[in-house]
Amino acid sequence: MNCFSYPFAGWGTNEQLIIDILAHRNAAQRNSIRKAYHEAYGEDLLNCQLFEIFLETVCGYLLATKEEKRGNAEFLILRILLEKELTRDFERIVLLFTMDPAERDAYLAKEATKNSSGHFVLVEIACARSSNALLDVKKAYHACYKKSFEEDVAHHTSGDYRKLLVPLVSTFRYEGEESDMSLAKSEAKILHEKISDKKYSDEELIRILTTRSKAQLNATLSRYNNSFGSPINKDLKADPSDQFLKLLRSAIKCLTTSEKYFEKVLRQALGKSGTDEWAVTRVAATRTEVDMVRIKEAYQSRNTVPLEKAIAGDTSGDYEKMLLALIGAGDV
Repeated sequence: MNCFSYPFAGWGTNEQLIIDILAHRNAAQRNSIRKAYHEAYGEDLLNCQLFEIFLETVCGYLLATKEEKRGNAEFLILRILLEKELTRDFERIVLLFTMDPAERDAYLAKEATKNSSGHFVLVEIACARSSNALLDVKKAYHACYKKSFEEDVAHHTSGDYRKLLVPLVSTFRYEGEESDMSLAKSEAKILHEKISDKKYSDEELIRILTTRSKAQLNATLSRYNNSFGSPINKDLKADPSDQFLKLLRSAIKCLTTSEKYFEKVLRQALGKSGTDEWAVTRVAATRTEVDMVRIKEAYQSRNTVPLEKAIAGDTSGDYEKMLLALIGAGDV
């Protein structure tokens, strides 16, 4: 039977088909859709303002594959996606998730340079990605925006923020598991001295945080805690209202326990003061194929409720369904 003869039961059902298909495509498959878009329209999806055109491309891609195993549901999307507009939050998460990871981060980075609240997104990209992934982001940024990532970060920041963020996005950390305990001892002492003197942007403190491998940093910060009786992030709360100290703490948490960092982002985004849909969307789109299982574990441990329940309580409709499909995918 031709799939176009199937009756439609309403837009909610149709959007569910989008969720069923796109939420379960890996990065390579999603990249195929992007390539099809470029071949059909001669421009990059990142620059596309008409999401409906992108959806038409998905239709063309699915039709061109002609794989029987895709089934009627996937072919039905050819008709469905041309009929209705998507809600803004749902549209945004589908678009972000469909992007190639490096170009998605390049897009997020570009948006983050536009205001100071984006400093935390820059920290996420610089600290929660592997060295090779960060290098890929820089290449994608260069290709998309005809500037270097580092150049734009330097241009849009100043003072202590520039001193921290530029070396963070410029680094290429060693990723081995080795650590030098003698070095950990000496650098823990340096960090303690600078923090005790309130020299939070001292070049030695910045050097240690922005150049050492994650394994070495974990060893240094463990030594810091054992030698001086408190975690470094606790000592960096001397002034809770200081936004630079907050950024510094975020960088350290992102580098050492990224799942706890993203748990906090989600906890705050799903808090009592109202839902921050953009933060939830960003975490779901960027972490579902990386460490979402650990983030979910951290969330339940910290909040005593599953992340799925928190999302279901603060979001609704097809946006909620897409979020739940993504966080349920786990590590790939």
